[in-house]
Amino acid sequence: MDPLAYVNGSFVPLSEAKISILDRGFLFADGIYEVSAVLDGKLVDNASHLARLERSVGEIKLKLPETVERITELQKELIARNKLESGLVYLQVTRGADKGRDFPFPKGDVKSSLVMFTSEKDIINAPVAKTGINVITVPDIRWERRDIKSVALLAQVLAKQAAAEAGAGEAWMLQDGYVTEGGSSSAFILTKDDVIVTRKNSNAILPGCTRKAVIALAEERQLRVEERSFTVAEALAAKEAFITSASSFVQPVVAIDGKKIGNGEPGPMATRLREIYVEFAKATAV
Repeated sequence: MDPLAYVNGSFVPLSEAKISILDRGFLFADGIYEVSAVLDGKLVDNASHLARLERSVGEIKLKLPETVERITELQKELIARNKLESGLVYLQVTRGADKGRDFPFPKGDVKSSLVMFTSEKDIINAPVAKTGINVITVPDIRWERRDIKSVALLAQVLAKQAAAEAGAGEAWMLQDGYVTEGGSSSAFILTKDDVIVTRKNSNAILPGCTRKAVIALAEERQLRVEERSFTVAEALAAKEAFITSASSFVQPVVAIDGKKIGNGEPGPMATRLREIYVEFAKATAV
């Protein structure tokens, strides 16, 4: 059965979902996106994602075509119509379609475009949660406003493709010798002194929603967390490493560029933080 998508006011079969070729998201990547996880048919930490959506569209002076409350209703309706129990909801807002292709913002009454679709994924029982993943490192060639969740993802596409070709589960991007983040995830290490380290939020990285929740959950349990930059050498010398994202929750990293971290197996901290986050996700999903 063809799943449904939401396109500018209508629920339509995904195979029939269409936007104008003049849409500025298509022509200029002039848009913002978000991805929320779904467990048991409910949205996980969605308020955090929509708050980030509001911030991102504000940074590029893009007006939402619907209120955040209405967007939430549409997400839930789409989940219900598709009978989605476990997976993801993708939404994208663009500056809409003007009469032609011109770089400046459209003049006149051009309404922003809002599209959404769902995908099934068993996030809880993902095999890599038990085995861990390898990551490779690549140069970070992105623009300087990585804190904006832009649909301009070519650098990440190239990084993820490099990882796929290397048989790795993720690529960690490097700038000035330091890890910024993964192609679609936040990067963490656990030092020999049992300190959880992840890069501090700035325009150099995306402020990950799962990252934010994991830090809060760790601090609630009196675990030490430091938000600072770290090098690949420090990561290789660490006890553990892991990534966080809406589509993977907490996922152990067992090797970087073919070199093992620790004993090359998922560590107890990453495993426990994943358990804690899953508990949080199930308890707070709406």
